[in-house]
Amino acid sequence: MSEPIIRLHDRQKAWVDDHSRFKAGMMARQTGKTWGSTLEIVDDCLDAEVNGGKRRWVILSRGERQAREAMEEGIKAHFQLYGATFDALEVQWDGCEDKALEVKLPNGSRITGLPSNPDTARGFTANVLLDEFAFHADSRKIWGALFPVISRKDLLLRVISTPNGKSNKFYELLTQGGVEDELRATGHATAGRWSLHLCNIHDAIAGGLDRDADDLREGLGDDDLWRQEYLLEWLDEASAWLDYDLINAVEHDKAGDPDHYTGGPCYVGNDIGRRKDLWVVWVDELIGDVFWTREVIAKQRISFREQDQLLDEVMRRYRVMRLCMDQTGMGEKPVEDAQRRYGEYVVEGVQFTGPNKLMLATNGKQVFEDRKTRIPLGDQLIRADLHSLRKLVTPTGAPRFDADGDTDGHADRAWAKFLALYAGSSPYQPFRYEPVRAGRRRADDDEDDDDRIETTAGFNRYRGVI
Repeated sequence: MSEPIIRLHDRQKAWVDDHSRFKAGMMARQTGKTWGSTLEIVDDCLDAEVNGGKRRWVILSRGERQAREAMEEGIKAHFQLYGATFDALEVQWDGCEDKALEVKLPNGSRITGLPSNPDTARGFTANVLLDEFAFHADSRKIWGALFPVISRKDLLLRVISTPNGKSNKFYELLTQGGVEDELRATGHATAGRWSLHLCNIHDAIAGGLDRDADDLREGLGDDDLWRQEYLLEWLDEASAWLDYDLINAVEHDKAGDPDHYTGGPCYVGNDIGRRKDLWVVWVDELIGDVFWTREVIAKQRISFREQDQLLDEVMRRYRVMRLCMDQTGMGEKPVEDAQRRYGEYVVEGVQFTGPNKLMLATNGKQVFEDRKTRIPLGDQLIRADLHSLRKLVTPTGAPRFDADGDTDGHADRAWAKFLALYAGSSPYQPFRYEPVRAGRRRADDDEDDDDRIETTAGFNRYRGVI
């Protein structure tokens, strides 16, 4: 007997073979949830084609990039493995800024991949796959807009995701009917008209997936991420400073890509670490009243020289109005050096005292709540850092911020982001520079200061500040 063209592990196969009208699956990263779900769609369309019919499917993903990945690495890949004939098109879709990717078969079956929002979820009649639904912004609004789309009795609805806290529609779907214990024990349960599936990383490996769980866990290096993304636990949001709803609401496909920099004013935060903690630079470009992430650089165990070189590159690449740096402990010298290179009017050192951390975190949270920032879509390390920050109360009643109770810190990307937002929290105040009069005699111990002032003014004039 020949090997199957497409191989599935046991729980992946159980998901594909389940033809219930309403089906939801919570599946770990790297267990093939999108691969298996797109296989079911391809099989459904090919069955219709063979029997002289046609099928219509729409895949709603959390962003444009994810939609294209589902189409390119899922739908098109399966058709190619089957040797099926199809046309790949780009179509304009109401509510979608960019063109959507569509695959069309000879008899008229069509599959379209779209970024999800309440507008794209309206105005069509089709079978639907909601990919990574727990991470969709406005999941309840999308759900309300979507359900009329699949009201016809012959239409199917598929919902897949990893967990993303408890404040979203996906959590409600997977915990309905009081069957969660059965679901976790067996991998399948029925709640009303819904067929529910679950597959964590250990389930997938036991069913034939070629992965090493210990290797994945060690490489990930984050216990909370491991518990959520691979063990499928619902993490407690009660004490999170930024819950997942806030984080989801400001994620955007085009954030975090330096190629989208428009030349506008930028504000930079630099959290300084050397050995255990990360050294992070976060660059925000202000467009209107929204801080768009343009670049996030995170390094560990790099020399101070490398830190300086990376910071120099950032200052050359962007029109930086203000740079706020962590001045605590080992940050004293980097801040002093940066002020000498870029000017004291550009660089501000921030001591991470209790009151200052409260100020940074409060300002940052307000920006998130007002939806005045955009961060990279789907970056798990950034999401984990932002969500890990907890506000605790000491026995004296004073507030303290820790990353999941870790008194040694962490959440380095979050603090770099808060520093960048603080840098942009007040308009830049321009100043006037008057050069030293020609022929003035200076004492030797004044020369370095005067040179520094002239360099500072030149730097700021170059950036359009004065």
